Amino acid sequence: MRKFNIRKVLDGLTAVSAVASASSAAQQQQAGNRETEIQETLQSEHFQLCKTVRHGFPYQPSALAFDPVQKILAIGTQTGALRLFGRPGVECYCQHDSGAAVIQLQFLINEGALVSALADDTLHLWNLRQKRPAILHSLKFNRERITFCHLPFQSKWLYVGTERGNIHIVNVESFTLSGYVIMWNKAIELSSKSHPGPVVHISDNPMDEGKLLIGFESGTVVLWDLKSKKADYRYTHDEAIHSVAWHHEGKQFICSHSDGTLTIWNVKSPTKPFQTITPHGKQLKDGKKPEPCKPILKVEYKTTRAGEPFIILSGGLSYDTVGRRPCLTVMHGKSTAVLEMDYSIVDFLTLCETPYPNDFQEPYAVVVLLEKDLVLIDLAQNGYPIFENPYPLTIHESPVTCCEYFADCPADLIPAFYSVGARQKRQGYSKKEWPISGGNWGLITQSYPEIIITGHADGSIKFWDASAITLQVLYKLKTAKVFEKSRNKDDRPNTDIVDEDPYAIQIISWCPESRMLCIAGVSAHVIIYRFSKQEVTTEVIPMLEVRLLYEINDVETPDGEQVPPVPTPGTGSNPQSIVPQSHPSTSSSSSDGLRDNVPCLKVKNSPLKQSPGYQIELVIQLVWVSGEPPQQITSLAVNSAYGLVVFGNCNGIAMVDYLQKTVLLNLGTIELYGSNDPYRREPRSPRKARQPSGGLCDINEGTVVPEDRCKSPTSDVKDNSFSRSRSSSVTSIDKESREAISALHFCETFTRKADTSPSPCLWVGTTLGTVLVIVLNLPPGGEQRLLQPVIVSPSGTILRLKGAILRMAFLDTTGSLVPPAHEPWREHNVPEDKDEKEKAKKRRPVSVSPSSSQEISENQYAVICSEKQAKVISLPSQNCIYKQNITETSFVLRGDIVSLSNSICLACFCANGHIMTFSLPSLRPLLDVYYLPLTNMRIARTFCFTNNGQALYLVSPTEIQRLTYSQETCENLQEMLGELFTPVETPEAPNRGFFKGLFGGGAQSLDREELFGESASGKASRSLAQHIPGPGGIEGVKGAASGVVGELARARLALDERGQKLGELEEKTAAMLYSADSFSKHAHEMMLKYKDKKWYQF
Repeated sequence: MRKFNIRKVLDGLTAVSAVASASSAAQQQQAGNRETEIQETLQSEHFQLCKTVRHGFPYQPSALAFDPVQKILAIGTQTGALRLFGRPGVECYCQHDSGAAVIQLQFLINEGALVSALADDTLHLWNLRQKRPAILHSLKFNRERITFCHLPFQSKWLYVGTERGNIHIVNVESFTLSGYVIMWNKAIELSSKSHPGPVVHISDNPMDEGKLLIGFESGTVVLWDLKSKKADYRYTHDEAIHSVAWHHEGKQFICSHSDGTLTIWNVKSPTKPFQTITPHGKQLKDGKKPEPCKPILKVEYKTTRAGEPFIILSGGLSYDTVGRRPCLTVMHGKSTAVLEMDYSIVDFLTLCETPYPNDFQEPYAVVVLLEKDLVLIDLAQNGYPIFENPYPLTIHESPVTCCEYFADCPADLIPAFYSVGARQKRQGYSKKEWPISGGNWGLITQSYPEIIITGHADGSIKFWDASAITLQVLYKLKTAKVFEKSRNKDDRPNTDIVDEDPYAIQIISWCPESRMLCIAGVSAHVIIYRFSKQEVTTEVIPMLEVRLLYEINDVETPDGEQVPPVPTPGTGSNPQSIVPQSHPSTSSSSSDGLRDNVPCLKVKNSPLKQSPGYQIELVIQLVWVSGEPPQQITSLAVNSAYGLVVFGNCNGIAMVDYLQKTVLLNLGTIELYGSNDPYRREPRSPRKARQPSGGLCDINEGTVVPEDRCKSPTSDVKDNSFSRSRSSSVTSIDKESREAISALHFCETFTRKADTSPSPCLWVGTTLGTVLVIVLNLPPGGEQRLLQPVIVSPSGTILRLKGAILRMAFLDTTGSLVPPAHEPWREHNVPEDKDEKEKAKKRRPVSVSPSSSQEISENQYAVICSEKQAKVISLPSQNCIYKQNITETSFVLRGDIVSLSNSICLACFCANGHIMTFSLPSLRPLLDVYYLPLTNMRIARTFCFTNNGQALYLVSPTEIQRLTYSQETCENLQEMLGELFTPVETPEAPNRGFFKGLFGGGAQSLDREELFGESASGKASRSLAQHIPGPGGIEGVKGAASGVVGELARARLALDERGQKLGELEEKTAAMLYSADSFSKHAHEMMLKYKDKKWYQF
């Protein structure tokens, strides 16, 4: 795991904090020093940053291994990642520092260790006997490229084949090379003039460890006698070899070839194959050879006591099966089953009952690693059904486009989602238990529920149970089913706002208490959902169309010309029917064939059956205006107590009453600046002329900062910076310069300076750093709420910050968070009784704020975070009492106001990779860590913080990385993580008496130490490979202790190879494990004393 350079920021000692306290000192006096009454409990020692767990399918997998005794699966990737899977809930992620692709993995079976071979010609030995596995040793080959490795069961000698055709032998205990080398020119026929190619296979004869089978790419296979150092037999075939597998009796082996054939050879008949099979070849009548097929990339040959052997292979389809999906073929006796896969096969392994290669294998399952999935096939059941996968590997089923994270949500949510999600499960899975069942769960020290919501490119939304560092899918909602699907490409005239994925989710707004869900999609559509446990059929889908346009004569200037000035303000018009200014580059009027008043998607007009779960309350779509497509939605908020949803884009803002299904507000952004009349365009700001390209950036400070993202009107419009495209989500350059709505927050607070009591309102933040307040006048609850209109009016309050507004929140006089008002969830599809109706009549949206009963002045604090700075504003006086410039040179991508340790703070993630936290309300810096340089839009789009020190982001297209910024969680993490290694007895070796009686022989063992040890074979060339000691797990000192136990276990294994019994060592090993606890307590001091040394140098 990467070590972070954590800079804990002490109060008042840094320059930033000094500037912040100085700038706020004068304002504190004006505010009457009321803020000093709030006791802030959070200090910098409450914060520490570390990665916790990684969920999802390993991105770009490249290698696969399985420990049949420990029952642990390992997957390596093209980026050097290593993912280990045990029983559901036991997962682990490690990373090779080089980032080179993993080409092969080999478990030291039942030893708690794993060897990885990488594309940069390094071998690494991983210690899995600690919760965070670490590398004990590495070996870097300098002159040869590694192509294949083989580690026999219960051996400490690893065979390493190379591109030059040579085989080197590595001692896995010391990770040093033996002097014993098998050179390619000694292995092949002396008369052969050509090089046999790289080594593609190495394995020892199951019945004789002294005989090594070596497969060369060109088609040559050699049986090498290790003792006499010469080839016993050479088998030549004119087709390239991809893989080789033994029959367990050691008398036959099978090869797979590049022409789609399998050849079976008798060991003692090297002249020609005993049998040639073309599994997918068309048999020709005249006895001719079948037509060639695609290469068979891998074959496995597994025997059963009761019946015929299994031959399992990947590839080998005939060339005329164009468009056919990748297949795994299972041949068992006379039957051949072809199992189609959704993605191409990276590797597969057959899981067998025994780890011994010289016994009947008894295969029971096949694990198939696909490019984007992991499939387990049950070989014991008819039809070979697949096992239901319990790991959360379907995050990327459709690409993730956004996500939200909610920690400490209501306790009844997860059971509710689970009950509706259980009905969505597929049938037809294997009845057996999931076979990868190793490891043990960690201790659950976090008891609060956590939910992750992911939005996807196909319009689906998934709810995940993320409690206690696990992940499990609860429920899936398909938002696209409300729209008509286009039959063919010509029938898609309206979806061309986006080339593909017209249903992709962009923003999710969710109220956990009321369970109201609102989504905004890429085709400028908004859907509001209610949660219900009853199935309903909706005859007519409720729908609204909104014409939201930019009322300024906005000429597109692709050449970067000067944008014309704004027309004279004061031309007020009804917000529902603003007269459109036509698009000059297209036409002068909207009546000559330009698309107008049409939404991008067509809502179904047939009855819609809605299953239990989320059901449509209302669909809202923005429409085309005079040939201009609607702009994508940039912000969204829903409030269940008010029955309102609001959304905005770079054109303006719209508010909808989803109970009465009416549009309440439809304003261009500039019209929001009207004094008190929402329809007058007199800007209250000191800007001389508001231009589409923006305006001055920070009028509050009276200066224009040149580095700021908000450029002055004369700046080059083509400055297509990352931040602007992220804020507005609009692609065309001139549209990026408009003022978009970037943040929305419903609350019950003071809207004007003269207010004496809080009232419901909406706070609106824009990309130019302006915050505007809209007053909401709500009718009484019950039936009146459905009959009387909601009256909406701008309050005239305007606040300003540098950079686009990202997040707003409110604190009461004690410094506690004031959550937005909400209604508790109730079942809407069940008729209410009279008592309920009476209660509903009296019900009025009530904020849970305790402030309304307190004294009038300085009742609340508004916390506003922008891309550049944060401000705390006292209400109703609107004095800025604290200000913090978060970043000068970068910008904040995500800011969240979150609770931690019974207090609250502001957490920010910057584009320069820094994660920062600030106390509230004083905005003291508490944590500033350089975590991760922003490398792509995916991280920017998915990074989010939540309560209790949790955060996450999409680290790859298929994986979620979770992290914590809480010191307490970091300390408890070791206990929460599962254990991969559990002490398990190795199964007994097969009884050899039967074979000896029947055949007069048995499995021949080999003293490899005698052959490969330094005394027999000498030392290897120093220039051939370089030994690199690993860190060995200094992350978890317990791991270091158990690493010693691992060395002890390997010592036992070496002695076992010499046929000695070692009963006493078991007790010593147990004693060592017991002493690991006390060792870890003293290790911290030792680490400080020897911090430049590794643990193995102590």
